[in-house]
Amino acid sequence: VNKSIILSTGMANMTEIEAAIICLEQSGTRRANMTVLHCTSEYPAPIKEVNLRAMQSIRTTFNVAVGYSDHTLGIEIPVAAVAMGATVIEKHFTLNRTLPGPDHVASLEPDELKAMVAAIRNIEQARGDGVKRPSESEKKNIPIIRKSIVAKKPINKGERFTVENLTVKRPGMGISPMEWD
Repeated sequence: VNKSIILSTGMANMTEIEAAIICLEQSGTRRANMTVLHCTSEYPAPIKEVNLRAMQSIRTTFNVAVGYSDHTLGIEIPVAAVAMGATVIEKHFTLNRTLPGPDHVASLEPDELKAMVAAIRNIEQARGDGVKRPSESEKKNIPIIRKSIVAKKPINKGERFTVENLTVKRPGMGISPMEWD
């Protein structure tokens, strides 16, 4: 009952997904334990039919964790799915794409699987926490890259500051342009 469930949705529409989720709930599975994978069940799946936004629709509509079951060639689609919120990736793996059977042609060989996992780990780090603020590495650049209000030309004592005699330039260790007015 408290086991995690991964539900793939290849060939399904939203009504069928809802029915499956309800069935799982009636059997005692909580939505918090469900991860619903968006999937295009074609081998290989055409890029133009992937529709990664459907994964986001599933998450929003059913309030479940989502993932992506990938049958495209290459690694960019599962990497993009992680960038869009996938918490699980299912990807076929083979030692040789020329082996007989329908899955091998759309599967990753060992070096490709390694590259996909490395790319996904980078994307996971890059997603961050969603709070917009200066990063640790850019804080040191604030005084260098930001600008200050400075004289555009010599200003005489008693002369009013105007757009003709002031401008903004680096570094940002003086009066901020936000104080211009």
